Amino acid sequence: MGVLPVPAEVRAILLDIEGTTTPIAFVQETLFPYIKDNVKEYLRAHWEEEECQRDVGLLRKQAQEDSSLDGAVPIPLETGSGEEELERVIQAVVDNVHWQMSLDRKTTALKQLQGHMWRAAYATGLVKGEIFEDVVPAIRKWREAGMKVYIYSSGSIEAQKLLFGYSTEGDILELFDGHFDTKIGPKVESESYRRIAASIGCATNNILFLTDVPREANAAEEADTHVAVVIRPGNAGLTDDEKSYYSLISSFTELFLPSST
Repeated sequence: MGVLPVPAEVRAILLDIEGTTTPIAFVQETLFPYIKDNVKEYLRAHWEEEECQRDVGLLRKQAQEDSSLDGAVPIPLETGSGEEELERVIQAVVDNVHWQMSLDRKTTALKQLQGHMWRAAYATGLVKGEIFEDVVPAIRKWREAGMKVYIYSSGSIEAQKLLFGYSTEGDILELFDGHFDTKIGPKVESESYRRIAASIGCATNNILFLTDVPREANAAEEADTHVAVVIRPGNAGLTDDEKSYYSLISSFTELFLPSST
């Protein structure tokens, strides 16, 4: 690691969040435990709201798709209006959410509910998004050099905007030109990066993708996207082959843009 020159054809930088802009510990020790500890209370408080019912509907549909998986938790329909019946359904939703989270699922249904719960937590100041200290100065420099900057995360777009809108660095949403989540496709499939390039309006080789996950880097590379793997405290270790194959950075300041002076 050291200085990594950015290829001259790159016009946009695409950023992962967890382990790239934000410590994995924040996600694993703050955001996810908040969901596990508060999901039942949240469902009870918001059950009658249309948004909550849409979330539950998506989770129920996902549960049907997951029915053949070991340990899958079905979510029954409400067949009555009693308090006991309501608690039975809510508990099924809670158990389903806990089961999905135990497997680190990235389903849209789970991410949507999590995003809505985090929205309430950020808005009330219970949670602030953590950002590595090199991130904001580096992005400002990239933008001054004419780069576009985008986010691509398995977390919902709403969750992304909450993290950066209520961050330890303040509201930094203005630094990003757009956001992508798994609705455009899984991060481990090369077609997702082609769709992102089409959405941005450029070729895949006009994009540099920064991620801490080699499987994501590999998928992006298959789509002819430039890639660098980010080494941060708390990130999973890389194999010797991965270390020798991928371009590695430990800070955004290590990227050298062709227009930099």
